[in-house]
Amino acid sequence: MSTLLKFYRPLFSIPYSTRMVQLGTQRFHSLFKPKRRIRCVSTSSHSQPSIGVGGEWRSPESRELWLQNTISRKKEVFRPKTEGKVGMYVCGVTAYDLSHIGHARVYVTFDVLYRYLRHLGYQVTYVRNFTDVDDKIIARAKELGEDPISLSRRYCEEFSRDMVYLHCLPPSAEPRVSDHMPQILDMIKQIIENGYAYSVDGDVYFSVEKFPDYGRLSGRKLEDNRAGERVAVDSRKKHPADFALWKTAKEGEPFWDSPWGPGRPGWHIECSAMSAAYLGYSFDIHGGGMDLVFPHHENEIAQSCAVCNHSNISYWIHNGFVTVDSEKMSKSLGNFFTIRQVIDLYHPLALRLFLLGTHYQSPINYSDVQLESASDRIFYIYQTLHDCESALSQHDGVTLKDTIPPDTVNSINNFYNVFVTSMSDDLHTPVVLAALSDPLKTINDLLHTRKGKKQELRIESLAAFGKILRNVLSTLGLMPESYSEILQQLRDKALKRAKLTEDQVLQKIDERTAARKNMEYERSDIIRKHLATVGIALMDSPDGTTWRPAVPLAIQEQQVSIT
Repeated sequence: MSTLLKFYRPLFSIPYSTRMVQLGTQRFHSLFKPKRRIRCVSTSSHSQPSIGVGGEWRSPESRELWLQNTISRKKEVFRPKTEGKVGMYVCGVTAYDLSHIGHARVYVTFDVLYRYLRHLGYQVTYVRNFTDVDDKIIARAKELGEDPISLSRRYCEEFSRDMVYLHCLPPSAEPRVSDHMPQILDMIKQIIENGYAYSVDGDVYFSVEKFPDYGRLSGRKLEDNRAGERVAVDSRKKHPADFALWKTAKEGEPFWDSPWGPGRPGWHIECSAMSAAYLGYSFDIHGGGMDLVFPHHENEIAQSCAVCNHSNISYWIHNGFVTVDSEKMSKSLGNFFTIRQVIDLYHPLALRLFLLGTHYQSPINYSDVQLESASDRIFYIYQTLHDCESALSQHDGVTLKDTIPPDTVNSINNFYNVFVTSMSDDLHTPVVLAALSDPLKTINDLLHTRKGKKQELRIESLAAFGKILRNVLSTLGLMPESYSEILQQLRDKALKRAKLTEDQVLQKIDERTAARKNMEYERSDIIRKHLATVGIALMDSPDGTTWRPAVPLAIQEQQVSIT
């Protein structure tokens, strides 16, 4: 048996921590064993404790985090292999086109998990790959007359831009298949040597019958399996479910030299090789969309265990589909919306809020109605916090008292307890978003009602509410750099959906004001209703009339009829 090469040691002696973004949050008050024994190098960790606000060292909170584990089919308490440190690998995109909102859901989900683990004080090594060598990439490149690697590189860059728009933090590492060919080749050699794979005319296949636990993740029986996705039926296989580790190059396709002849890797081997390279064979979390459970993740387990009998991933986590008319959204079905198409009309953080409004495991149905509601809600959140910030700015330089009223303390503690309890219960983000209502309402009461303006320690209460809401929004990835900037961006998107300019809206406001002065109330109502129909709400006050984005009237009536 050959010795495993050094690449199987986790690569994170590299200074990845410099890329991690501090969230600035602060607290209130052996899976499978092949029959043959195989030598492997176990995982090691090079991470450091995280630092919170003010530079203090933070350790994980005592509240237990529970996660739904696909392999055990139950919710389990999260116990990292190394105290205070987490290794997480999430399967990335196959880069041959712009990403759709099904992709957005995957990476927003795991960004929230990444952020929450860090909020709890864990040092997280987060690895998310790019597939830049694949049949679909080659086919698209041929269609466009472009080099496959260049095409894939371009779409990797586009994907990274989408992630910035959606406020997804950069992972610790983003390896690409084309940069890890030596590791992939070494892993295939080891699998063959250990008796789990065979070569046929330059192709290499994994023999699923040699791995007794095949199907444990997905629950599928071997006799029910057929050739997997992205794999053609081949009579040369020993079993129909055998999958390719290495494919012989076809004329005009990119290839790499190998002991079996020129070719390229199969789809599944890449993630086994790259996760082992960066995290070792034993790490905490492996994630992706539900469509990856079989065959991709099932095959990953088989490959990794065929190389290393200590291979063990503690938690397999999968998010549900985005659907359109109750059918899974996918490029192959042609029923998808790209992230760019959606954020052309809706703010990226409205899309993020929409995705977080359903528990990550449940299917979520995409519709304009849902996006309009999310856009309206997020405008309300940021307008409230902007008003709070403006009120506090009037007291700059004034020393605030270090106490707040008992009602404020109770309200903040209750809200924070809901946040921690819900997030620790398998990332129940919809409950957290619903819980925002009470502190936001209290802020508005303190700012705008006669009773609220008279409340003792009013400014101290506003400061405390603003702080806890910033804290929670940061953990959800919903904290903008500037409230005023994002409010203007949300207005601009609303104008685009309404097919109006701001000057046109202001002209309508002037016309309505003149109509009211002339007691032409019917005309005034027509103007208001016309604007409401396209999602522009008018707000009258002693200082005049202003406008804000709103759910279009037709959609509001549709929501009422549904309820």
